[in-house]
Amino acid sequence: MIDADQIQASDQWLGTTAAAKRLGITTRTLYRFIDEGYIAAYRMGRVIRVLRSDVDAYIEACRIEPGTISHLYPDVNPKNPSSTPAGASN
Repeated sequence: MIDADQIQASDQWLGTTAAAKRLGITTRTLYRFIDEGYIAAYRMGRVIRVLRSDVDAYIEACRIEPGTISHLYPDVNPKNPSSTPAGASN
């Protein structure tokens, strides 16, 4: 459980629509992230709120380190012109 002293006065509460928009995802996906524990959320009466700082921390945690996604694009062999991607010029 979070202590009230841990929530700084500068923290801003976001509704689920605003939080999902900030993340660039649907509210349904945001609810899944909350349910799976990726983002902390708080029920206040009948509404769910998220701290903007928690959303920003999640965004930062998702940052991709350089050199870690080379497996997602093909290795281009310059000796073989047929392997040059479409639209690429020499």
